[in-house]
Amino acid sequence: MATMTSLAVGSLVWVEDPDIAWIDGEVVQVNGEDIKVLCTSGKTVVVKASNLYPKDAEAPPCGVDDMTKLAYLHEPGVLQNLRSRYDMNEIYTYTGNILIAVNPFRKLPHLYDSHMMAQYKGAAFGELSPHPFAVADAAYRLMINEGVSQSILVSGESGAGKTESTKLLMQYLAYMGGRAAAEGRTVEQQVLESNPVLEAFGNAKTVRNNNSSRFGKFVEIQFDRRGRISGAAIRTYLLERSRVCQVSDPERNYHCFYMLCAAPPEDIQRYKLGNPRTFHYLNQSNCYELDGIDDSKEYTATRRAMDVVGISPEEQDAIFCVVAAILHLGNIEFAKGKEIDSSVPKDEKSWFHLRTAAELLMCDEKLLEDSLCKRIIVTRDETITKWLDPESAALSRDALAKIVYSRLFDWIVDKINSSIGQDPDSKFLIGVLDIYGFESFKTNSFEQFCINLTNEKLQQHFNQHVFKMEQEEYTKEEINWSYIEFVDNQDILDLIEKKPGGIIALLDEACMFPRSTHETFAQKLYQMFKNHKRFSKPKLSRSDFTICHYAGDVTYQTQLFLDKNKDYVVAEHQALLTASKCSFVSGLFPPLAQESSKSSKFSSIGSRFKQQLQALLETLSSTEPHYIRCVKPNNLLKPSIFENKNVLQQLQCGGVMEAIRISCAGYPTKKPFVEFVDRFGLLAPEVLDGSSDEVTACKKLLEKGKLQGYQIGKTKVFLRAGQMAELNTRRSEVLGRSASVIQRKIRSYLARRSFIMLRRSALQIQSVCRGQLARNVYNGMRREAASLRIQRHLRMHLARKAYKELCSSAVSIQTVLRGMAARNELCIRRQTRASIIVQSQCRKFLAQLHYMKLKKAAIATQCAWRGRVARKELRKLKMAARETGALQAAKNKLEKQVEELTWRLQLEKRMRVDMEEAKTKENAKLQSALQDMQLQFKETKELLAKEREAARRAAEVVPVIQEVPVVDNVMLEKLTSEKEKLKAMGSSLEKKIGETEEKFEETNKISEERLKQALEAESKIVQLKTAMHRLEEKILDMESENQVLRQQTLLSTPVKKISEHLQIPATPNLENGHHIDEANKSNEPQSVTPVKKVGIESNGKLQKSNLERQHENVDALINCVTKDIGFSHGKPVAALTIYKCLLHWKSFEAERTNVFDRLIQMIGTAIENEEDNGHMAYWLSNASALLFLLQKTLKASGANGATPSRKPPTPTSLFGRMTMSFRSSPSSNNLAAAAALAVVRKVEGKYPALLFKQQLAAYVEKTYGIIRDNLKKEISSLLSLCIQAPRTSKGNVLRSGRSFGKDSPSTHWQGIIDSLNTLLSTLKENFVPQVLIQKIFTQTFSYINVQLFNSLLLRRECCTFSNGEYVKAGLAELELWSCQVKEEYAGSSWDELKHIRQAVGFLVIHQKYRISYDDITNDLCPILSVQQLYRICTLYWDDNYNTRSVSPDVISSMRVLMTEDSNDAVSSSFLLDDNSSPFSLDDLAKSLQEKEFSEVKPADELLQNPAFEFLLE
Repeated sequence: MATMTSLAVGSLVWVEDPDIAWIDGEVVQVNGEDIKVLCTSGKTVVVKASNLYPKDAEAPPCGVDDMTKLAYLHEPGVLQNLRSRYDMNEIYTYTGNILIAVNPFRKLPHLYDSHMMAQYKGAAFGELSPHPFAVADAAYRLMINEGVSQSILVSGESGAGKTESTKLLMQYLAYMGGRAAAEGRTVEQQVLESNPVLEAFGNAKTVRNNNSSRFGKFVEIQFDRRGRISGAAIRTYLLERSRVCQVSDPERNYHCFYMLCAAPPEDIQRYKLGNPRTFHYLNQSNCYELDGIDDSKEYTATRRAMDVVGISPEEQDAIFCVVAAILHLGNIEFAKGKEIDSSVPKDEKSWFHLRTAAELLMCDEKLLEDSLCKRIIVTRDETITKWLDPESAALSRDALAKIVYSRLFDWIVDKINSSIGQDPDSKFLIGVLDIYGFESFKTNSFEQFCINLTNEKLQQHFNQHVFKMEQEEYTKEEINWSYIEFVDNQDILDLIEKKPGGIIALLDEACMFPRSTHETFAQKLYQMFKNHKRFSKPKLSRSDFTICHYAGDVTYQTQLFLDKNKDYVVAEHQALLTASKCSFVSGLFPPLAQESSKSSKFSSIGSRFKQQLQALLETLSSTEPHYIRCVKPNNLLKPSIFENKNVLQQLQCGGVMEAIRISCAGYPTKKPFVEFVDRFGLLAPEVLDGSSDEVTACKKLLEKGKLQGYQIGKTKVFLRAGQMAELNTRRSEVLGRSASVIQRKIRSYLARRSFIMLRRSALQIQSVCRGQLARNVYNGMRREAASLRIQRHLRMHLARKAYKELCSSAVSIQTVLRGMAARNELCIRRQTRASIIVQSQCRKFLAQLHYMKLKKAAIATQCAWRGRVARKELRKLKMAARETGALQAAKNKLEKQVEELTWRLQLEKRMRVDMEEAKTKENAKLQSALQDMQLQFKETKELLAKEREAARRAAEVVPVIQEVPVVDNVMLEKLTSEKEKLKAMGSSLEKKIGETEEKFEETNKISEERLKQALEAESKIVQLKTAMHRLEEKILDMESENQVLRQQTLLSTPVKKISEHLQIPATPNLENGHHIDEANKSNEPQSVTPVKKVGIESNGKLQKSNLERQHENVDALINCVTKDIGFSHGKPVAALTIYKCLLHWKSFEAERTNVFDRLIQMIGTAIENEEDNGHMAYWLSNASALLFLLQKTLKASGANGATPSRKPPTPTSLFGRMTMSFRSSPSSNNLAAAAALAVVRKVEGKYPALLFKQQLAAYVEKTYGIIRDNLKKEISSLLSLCIQAPRTSKGNVLRSGRSFGKDSPSTHWQGIIDSLNTLLSTLKENFVPQVLIQKIFTQTFSYINVQLFNSLLLRRECCTFSNGEYVKAGLAELELWSCQVKEEYAGSSWDELKHIRQAVGFLVIHQKYRISYDDITNDLCPILSVQQLYRICTLYWDDNYNTRSVSPDVISSMRVLMTEDSNDAVSSSFLLDDNSSPFSLDDLAKSLQEKEFSEVKPADELLQNPAFEFLLE
């Protein structure tokens, strides 16, 4: 509570409010103990000073991630911090080492992906934002480092998110302890997949939660010494059996019932199910479906999960048979029977369900009816059968359904445990407890009693742990803590479980007496605990009792306590199900031993649950606990709603407030020395003269403040409750006085500035007035002089204008007369020239047309005659092809003929195209000439008509001179003759045009016929080509047969001559290191057949010697290239040496060879040393060069269709070259490339060669990745230091001139630059292709961008102004390096840093509150997403100038956009992924395609070997 000394007018405080729990306000009046407060809601209240809490005015609006950092650790401060973070979608908050998780009621997938797990892996606890992954990682690290088992306790009320948090913990532990399975399922997969199975059979919809766990669960995950998961076990507690038979609206039964009703049609038919509305156990509630949940898909997923956890398909079918049988049991209704108080199934529908249930359970139908409707009482003398009335039969039915479901659930848990298996050699474990939170309803029964007992036990464990943590911190800081009080709830535990005399013991005692009722049990409780301070009897109730728990008072109703505490199975039900023909059902109810069946010892659920709870507490006590408290923000289960009172109650029930109370009992405020001096140094500036360190300065400040009870630790100042508020009050007073002085100085400055401005303004006004008067006088004088000048110029202008008008009129008349005469002359000349042109064009067209007709006829005749001659020659060649000697001559002739025919065909095509183009142009010219002549004819006709009309008018106007001839008869006769000529010419042109069109049509017909002939000629040419291929194959066969005959001849000669013939150069065919070709194998029998004895032995020896020689050559090559033989002219020598050898040995064309395997093995062995970047760069250069040469050389064997078994040699004849030119006509660019790569030639690669190329590409990518990852590892340790500036004390506070940071800010960045330069020089020395160097640095810069940017978003201390300046300076160093190494090596590396550059640029901008959202997204940070911008804006704080972040309007705009995109997993993620995409072979080919390999000198070691003389070629 706030003290009187800390309260003053203007202080900010928290006031208790009946509606929203706490509301903030400002003190407006202090009157003794009565404080008048103006609340932010507008109302004014008067409260006692003891009921107020101080409010931290400097608390960040986005809250703090650890509530121990709050200046005031109390209820309203904690509540406000949680609400502020929840409004920003920050749902996790620490309280020391306790994680508080507020359910967002929306999916936030970006918080839980594998990338996020990688971020928290190995991070120190509290370094990153609060998260369940951080808790799981801390537990895992403690287990590995200290060898102590851990436990994580997840608690909270229904709907708070316990189950989801447990899943996340198990997911992270599986991620950390998982391993790749050689076969089958891994333990971690089974542990994770056990969740959906247990949820299907143990979870249900309740009022508070759509997926509420109706049982407690403790998962023990066992680990081996290496930290790998080796086993697991699942323990369950207190399944809610009554839900099977009783469901209240709007809740649901267990999920498995609805899943089974939505199963595939064949399963529904097998189990005789239908709509869930038709079953009594399901239709008690009107809720059958859940929003966003498809039960049919969930059924399939559950089946799949059962497979993973080891439940066989037969066992799955049996499980769902039992579930279906329970549904059918619920539909059995009873009516009165014939006997007194007897019962029978009510109607045919009930009989149907009875038969179906018996069929599914595989038991006798009659026995099932008897077990429901009868009871057998065994006495000492006889056995009595007792009928049950309909109500009792219905209760018996429900009891059978509950016990069957309970046994089924226990079997599933045991099956999962046995399938996963436990590791007996395991030394460590991590337990995850998902158990119900404290419950208090209107009606609280036996289940709530057991649940609250569990929470009391766990709360005691929690209090002891919190107290222990406080003790450890005080001991670590070496301060006195002996007087701190610890509150224990042992009295409540004794009240409930003490034996004898506890509530559970009394309940067991009441259950053993048959006549006991809940009322007698309640009366016994009243008598036994009437004086107990934790027990009370409610008024107006005869059987209820109230227990004062740590979280509040709970009233329990004892009506069903006795029934629910009894743990037994009806003997008839036991006998019925034990005798089931289904082994699965009978296994659920094993036969009882005679001793146990005869024994009358009573077993209760309460006692058994107490024992389980005790075992659980013993397990937890042997482990190091971690706590996650889940909170449900509202009861509507909707996002963005935070109910203060509801959350506060959950914090009290979860023990969070108790932990805060324990902390407040000691020293609730803990401040590091630096922060304390920075905040309160202004209270005593004289102690900060630089002569003392922080500890001494803190002591002097506290002594001057006259505080009592504080403690000085080794690194922190510990303040008692209220002392922080007192120091803040004094600090506010000092700041207020300073503000008054600043205001006084500012006001005097403003007044002085105003006076000076007024005086300067008066002087300026006077000078302006005097100037205006002078300007007026001067303007009058100027106007008078100007008027005289205007009059003079006006008179001169009028005179000049009159003269110009006269002159222009005379000139215009002359111009018109001369123009008319010129135009007449021009018209006559144009007509004459046009007629001449028309005549010449017509004569030209006729002559050209006659020539083209003769030319086409001649070409057609020649083609037909030559075709006929060629066919005759072909027939002659076919006749002559039977003789072997004539084949070659026929081949040459056919080649010449085909070449000539092809040339002529192409020539004819070209001529036909040219003729058509000329004909088209001629027609266009004639058409244009005709149009011009028609236009001229019309113009002449119009001109003649005009002249006649003019003559007629002249005759009418001047009748006096009619006798004078005004018409030029000579001109008229000329015009008339010209007109007649033009008409005749026009008619002749029309006739010629008609004739031309007819000839054009005839020419088209002839062209089509010739085109058909040309197509036929082409088809014949193709046939000739195929015939030529066949002839060539026959020639090759003949040559191979001749070779075989020669070898046989050699083998048949005497032995003495064999050694002479062995010197014939036959070895080149077998020195390539691959096995004998299949073609040679097929010829072996032919070669062996003539000679039976000497031939076989000699041939075998020859092959053996050749094989030995080829192995020696391969060994020599590998021994040479294994060494570092360097480079020649910037190219790797080893790569070209290997390539030339493979090419010479024809290994690329071999069907089988071991050369490639040995080379791949050699490369793999060479790059085993991954730490040596120089060695890796050498092999990267060689492997990439060899890969490039293979890329240019190899072509797939099936690329051009089906190829024959024997590939013909490269064509050297005219026909072969012509055929190749038809297939592909290389351009000048390809020819140039071929010339540049004279060493490379195309080879049709077989499968081993293509496989070798793929393996080599894989090794290139592997070597490239190793070099890149080595660089990443080297700079990763420096990046963690580069994201946050070294912390230094304020120079104006401690003027000692020293820095608390040990390293210079630029040291870490310089280390990264040095690593980049070292690798660059290594890559240059080994002549690695530039494209690979660019890719390495580009991906490294991308890695730097991802690491720095993600750290910025996950660590609030990094989002500061000073830190932005520090990172910006480091990025400038990287930019300078990129410019220095130039683009040929750096590539686009600098562009990869765009995210961190824009983020840092935003951090160092002043006056962020003036920037709009559009300015941020369009100008400042266009590449950043809304989620990333929102994260930066909310985490930002200025540690230098205390400036504000962006305005609340911008934050609201971002929040709206985030809400719209909340369902999109990709858009919701604010972290970046390091997607390092490998390079492509095309990039490598482009980088190397200009290189010259012909200048490379082979290895000297191989040149000394005679077998490698071909390397000099």
